[in-house]
Amino acid sequence: MIPEPSRLIAIGGGGFTHDADPAMEDFILAQTGSTMARVGFIGTASADDPHKIGRFHERFSGCCAQHTHLAADADADTLARWLVALDLVYVGGGNTLHLLNRWRALGWDRVLIDAAHRGLLMAGVSAGASAWFAQALTDAGGAGLAPVEGIGLMPGSCCPHYSTEPARQTAFPVCVASGLLPDGVAIDDGVALMIDGAGTMTAFSARPGAGAYTVRRAGAKAICEPIAPVLTP
Repeated sequence: MIPEPSRLIAIGGGGFTHDADPAMEDFILAQTGSTMARVGFIGTASADDPHKIGRFHERFSGCCAQHTHLAADADADTLARWLVALDLVYVGGGNTLHLLNRWRALGWDRVLIDAAHRGLLMAGVSAGASAWFAQALTDAGGAGLAPVEGIGLMPGSCCPHYSTEPARQTAFPVCVASGLLPDGVAIDDGVALMIDGAGTMTAFSARPGAGAYTVRRAGAKAICEPIAPVLTP
């Protein structure tokens, strides 16, 4: 069987877990192609914070055919069965290293990648966005911003919270320019970056002036360019 092109919606920050940006979830749901999508939430990065899980159910109640949360201790087989019944997976934010270590220990990384290759739409915010890439910039290690290896569904690197954490606007281009990180994308809070199966990127901005950017190495420098089109509510 030839794999389906993988699709990802990477969100820089905000959204329902922060009680903000409702238009962003409307955009995400529209990408499923279903008027009553089946949505699953993975809260690994926040250690299954009950507050975030509650907001997930509140936000998607009434607009989805199904909204379910995967238990933190589910094994890989349980995850695989859960994914079959979904149109969209949404991964919440939190600690990127905790998410990656837990997924690898449970074997979730391979199961999620296989599901994406079968055509399941993946989405995530903050840690839940950057973990899908080959590498990401994170402060989850407790020693400042540093590169980390993601699960590699998407090539390149990712930096969320580009608009709200100024240190990232310096650190991410420096890491790309020096070769510590490959060329990648930076995403502001309030922005969902849709990457389709051909690698084409479209930014949806739920906040005025917010956007997403490609950051690429050019000699000893990094060039940062806005991603267009930028869709708005």
